[in-house]
Amino acid sequence: MLPKLEGYAAARLGSLDAAALATVASELAALEQTVLGQADLRGVLTDTSIADASRGLIVLDLLQGKVHDVTLRIAVYAASKAPAQEVPHALAEVAFAARELSQLGTFPLEGLGLMASRQRVGGYADAMLDDIDTQNFDEIEDELFRWARTVEGNLELRRLLLDRDADLESRLETVQALLGAKVDHVTLALARFVIEGGRARDVVGTLDFLVDYVARARDWRVARVHTARPLDEQSQADLVAALTTLTGKNVELQVADSPELLGGILVEIGDLRLDATTRARLGALRDAVSPGHLYESSLNRID
Repeated sequence: MLPKLEGYAAARLGSLDAAALATVASELAALEQTVLGQADLRGVLTDTSIADASRGLIVLDLLQGKVHDVTLRIAVYAASKAPAQEVPHALAEVAFAARELSQLGTFPLEGLGLMASRQRVGGYADAMLDDIDTQNFDEIEDELFRWARTVEGNLELRRLLLDRDADLESRLETVQALLGAKVDHVTLALARFVIEGGRARDVVGTLDFLVDYVARARDWRVARVHTARPLDEQSQADLVAALTTLTGKNVELQVADSPELLGGILVEIGDLRLDATTRARLGALRDAVSPGHLYESSLNRID
């Protein structure tokens, strides 16, 4: 299974009771068969010309209101994170994992290489961060950083947590005992999964990876909006809906009035910049009619 999907599924499926898990396992198996049996749907999901987020939206539209929320979330994640041609296989693998967990009570996490292990932890973090308020991100980021420094600076603790031959349960119990009620529940879950799903010799490195990961995730949850004129409530709601669809995250707006833009709107979210301002259009026009461009146009003109 793709490492990110494996981590995401571990978080989502691990949160369910036995009855809900059986339902989700059955629905994922049915979805797998539907994709295999419908050539048109399979063709759309494996079309490399369709953007990743759009594939997720197709699955969202297909399943919303018809299946358990966890089934929906896992299916959308698989469709949007797996390479297009691997989407059917990804759905099959996660359906098998859900069935194994439901029937046998185990979700085995095989040893992976350094980067794949971090990706698996990143997938787990995606699931844990999906449902929390953006205002909590700073706290989680800070707690993970301080825990990484604690492990880094305590030789005995580091020896225990980095010992791949040590009993997994004892390592998890150590994390639980030291962090327990002292940190946010998401921080605790992430710190535990670093031990369970990460690479034993890379505990500190994976924790530092998570610190950066949480920071980037926060950036994709907050859209910084600059507008020449105040946005009314409906316009803000429409913008939130559009950005949530675009990013697949629950987006919050930070709106700043910027009359100097003359008109339109500028949106910055993550590393995406959407500039639909009058000032930008005037700048493009000025560049287009600059002397250099006019000279080049006259040389290329055919009389």
